[in-house]
Amino acid sequence: MASAVPPAALSRALVIKLRHHGDVLLSAPVFSTLKRAAPQCEIDALIYADTAPMLSGHPDIANLFAIDRNWKKQGVGPQAAAEWNLLSQLRRRRYDLVVHLSVHPRGAWLVRLLRPRWSVGPKKRDAGAFWHRSFTHLYAAQSDPQRHTVDVNLDALRAIGVDVDLDAANVVLVPGVEAEARVDALMAQHGLAPRGFIHLHPASRWAFKCWPAERVGALCDALARHRLPLVLTCAPEAKERELVAAVRAAAHVPVVDLSGALNLKELAALTARARLFVGVDSAPMHMAAAMGTPVVAIFGPSGDREWGPWHTASCVVASLTHDCRPCGQDGCNGSKISECLTTLPVAQVLAACEELLAA
Repeated sequence: MASAVPPAALSRALVIKLRHHGDVLLSAPVFSTLKRAAPQCEIDALIYADTAPMLSGHPDIANLFAIDRNWKKQGVGPQAAAEWNLLSQLRRRRYDLVVHLSVHPRGAWLVRLLRPRWSVGPKKRDAGAFWHRSFTHLYAAQSDPQRHTVDVNLDALRAIGVDVDLDAANVVLVPGVEAEARVDALMAQHGLAPRGFIHLHPASRWAFKCWPAERVGALCDALARHRLPLVLTCAPEAKERELVAAVRAAAHVPVVDLSGALNLKELAALTARARLFVGVDSAPMHMAAAMGTPVVAIFGPSGDREWGPWHTASCVVASLTHDCRPCGQDGCNGSKISECLTTLPVAQVLAACEELLAA
């Protein structure tokens, strides 16, 4: 077993998380936990450019470096120049420690090129000697259906001897001044008061995670008796906007439709002001939890113990009649449609909303 890394010896560290938005946001406690252990250490992050809003402004991150997935579309020359520029910036930081939080192959290459004194990465099945000898410390990579992803991410720090306090492992998300100002203006425009509306985000980039539009519409009708405005949001993508349009068509009550109108920082600022957030297993659900808003999270094939709301008042709603979930599949038999969601009763989701609204 590798010996522990002395926190006092750390001047600069790099944490790499090359995944999707929700995954990147749930890595936030790694930075704050490492900073508590080594307060003198400057901690940088390396992520994909499109996920930068999940970590930008985090008080424990010194520098945010990003890989633009569009580099590969610009041709070999421009991509090579961009990659070289990034590597040069990282080398100038002279890291003592690199923490790799996924099985992305770039992590092993970067450790060898940056040559930190210590490095920690996940054990990777069938990866071979190149991968495993790239790191001075290793931790188990496989997810655990009985443990939350935040807790699993922190295994990387446990592997180097850092004490982890899960009670203090909060997911930090900073909307920023501009996002706050725009949302305040939008709320004034639509007559919305802080903690005086319900925020519904029914869409996901993955259709198999979505609750049917007609059921979301029925939920809107049932929630209307609370006399709280209902605000609908989604990403700008056409399929998500189509889902919100179908929700509006199914509902018989007025809603404030902000679908496609907010960037990620603005979405965080909006959901922070909501009385309640209702959504599926998606990045906006994790964002709402990070902002401390009570969350009703609707789960289908994905595991709620791994991906449920973290450190906020919440109710997870999942099928009580499908023993096959969580199956982790993209719909039943590859259909992209999850029966555990299409049959999920409106009354079950409404009961969860009522519970949190009454709290």
